[in-house]
Amino acid sequence: MFENKEMRQVYSETLCELAQNDNRVVVLEADLMKSSGTQVFKDKFPQRFIDVGVAEQSMISIAAGLSNMGKIPFASSFTAFATRRPFDQITISVAYAGLNVKIVAMDPGVTAELNGGTHMSFEDVALMRSIPGAVIVEPVDSIQLYQFMKQAYEMPGLVYMRVYRKTKELFFNQDDKFTIGKGHLVKEGKDVTIVASGIMLKQALNAAQTLDKLGISARVINIHTVKPIDKDIIIESAKKTGAVVVAENHNIINGLGSAVSEVLSENYPVIMSRIGVRDHFGEVGKVDFLMKKYKMTSDDIVTSAKDIITKKR
Repeated sequence: MFENKEMRQVYSETLCELAQNDNRVVVLEADLMKSSGTQVFKDKFPQRFIDVGVAEQSMISIAAGLSNMGKIPFASSFTAFATRRPFDQITISVAYAGLNVKIVAMDPGVTAELNGGTHMSFEDVALMRSIPGAVIVEPVDSIQLYQFMKQAYEMPGLVYMRVYRKTKELFFNQDDKFTIGKGHLVKEGKDVTIVASGIMLKQALNAAQTLDKLGISARVINIHTVKPIDKDIIIESAKKTGAVVVAENHNIINGLGSAVSEVLSENYPVIMSRIGVRDHFGEVGKVDFLMKKYKMTSDDIVTSAKDIITKKR
């Protein structure tokens, strides 16, 4: 069902599945249906598809209005235009009003690649974390995306989902079960915990393999839900390893690393470090180039893990 399919294809197919069973499901786009893959939905359900053009504030306002009329809107755009531009509409028209809107943001962080700095949002999680009641989810692959879309559909309120639209690689099996708000133990370990989300899970697993060869046992946790964050698995991991590295495709300011550090500082303080973009705007470049420039590779995770283990000892 998921093999050799980009995440945007699974996104669109899941929308069609939901809409087939529930006429309340509607889709909104801001002139990016080809990029997000929702042309399929438009062809199948033309009366439940709205392309507002390059007007993201209007898209969110219309989504709020549709929700107020009992619909379940899924609104999609590139990450920068799904959060920065319509932030006031998301905050007031959707969240403050207590409405049921799902925002699906494509190409988060460095995956905006050649679209460059204007389209490369390193602050979307920071913005959405600050909105009361917002749920923030970042599926790693299409298997998680499918499950989380089903759960988001059933969940009332504002859900924000970061989607790597061109990703085909699968990390999990179809029999694996995931729940929004519950972290997932990917690899057991005793010396250091690596907490990762999105595309950084691959870097975390590669780092863990390297560390194993060096005699360092790394525990890897996939925190796919930044808010509400799973405090229990983070505290449990900190108690087991006494050192934590957080790896995210986002600015380290007020992202996943900040969320983890808040949990640890208030419940079980241990030495930790953060891997991610360090207070920098985006730029034109392929993912591999940008990850090296911003020091987000598996080698950077290894270096950070070795450093904090030394400090721990």
